[in-house]
Amino acid sequence: MPDQPVLVAIDIGTTKVCVLIGELTARGGVDVIGIGQAPSDGLRKGVVIDIDRTVQSVANAVEAAERL
Repeated sequence: MPDQPVLVAIDIGTTKVCVLIGELTARGGVDVIGIGQAPSDGLRKGVVIDIDRTVQSVANAVEAAERL
């Protein structure tokens, strides 16, 4: 199936950020094509205290998922 839709899930937690990248299959399933994780920075007790550091943590996890 050419040009499959790309799906991304991001879990931003107090200790780590997890990213999963997948492609939708013709049968309605998802093929996982990337998984990434990075330490979470900029959050405390589930609250963003430094948006720039939080954004960098998400970017690091996305980069890790793209490398897989």
